[in-house]
Amino acid sequence: MSSGQQLRDRASSSRSRSRSRRGDDRPPRRGGDEPPSGWGEEPPRKRGWLTPKRVAGIGVTLAVLSAGTAFVVRTAIQNGQEPRKPIELNDLLALDPSVPNPEEDALKAHAVQAYRADKIKDTRHGLKKLDPVKIVKTAPGGNGFNPAAFPPGSTPNPGSNKALGKEMAAARGWSDEWGCLEKLWDRESHWNERAMNRYSGAYGIPQALPGSKMASAGSDWQSSAATQIKWGLGYIAGRYKSPCGAWAHSQATGWY
Repeated sequence: MSSGQQLRDRASSSRSRSRSRRGDDRPPRRGGDEPPSGWGEEPPRKRGWLTPKRVAGIGVTLAVLSAGTAFVVRTAIQNGQEPRKPIELNDLLALDPSVPNPEEDALKAHAVQAYRADKIKDTRHGLKKLDPVKIVKTAPGGNGFNPAAFPPGSTPNPGSNKALGKEMAAARGWSDEWGCLEKLWDRESHWNERAMNRYSGAYGIPQALPGSKMASAGSDWQSSAATQIKWGLGYIAGRYKSPCGAWAHSQATGWY
């Protein structure tokens, strides 16, 4: 082997070792060849998961959670420091007007006894028969409602109220019990939407006690016969199941 050939082999070996150290296993270029595009360039670095936008989002989330937790804790502490108020019987009874209320039932019974006592006294003295129903000029208030004055010259027509009551009772399937309902409210109020019991203060066609109970059927309970009848029919259905059931109780006790 000539010395020139030895020199060429050493140069080629030196280039191979240089490529190996760089991790470049490209084949040696020949004279005039262009390297491929991107050859020898470093690969792009991958972006990290924690970008500035995500950092901001995490910060906002943590702030909201912290504020919510502080509010819950503060509310719990305040509620724990407030004195506890037990639910009273009257509050429970107010949720359902058809549930018997011992105080109101006792007041009704007392009103009947007072009426009977006055009736006996008037009979002894030969006075005119006392009517327990009086027609008032101002509807009672209660439970946030102010007393309501009726328009001057108002002349309610009991016949029209009866016709409305009969129709509304029939809509409930009580056509066969109309006679019981008619007699019941004839006794209680003469079917007058302004009727008030002079002894108990019960008010309206169905004689609700207090009258403001009928607000559950409509805000115009003080003067609307339809609203009063609607409430009265619901009361009868809830407590006595039917008008004849209410009439039977009224016959036995003097109230319903």
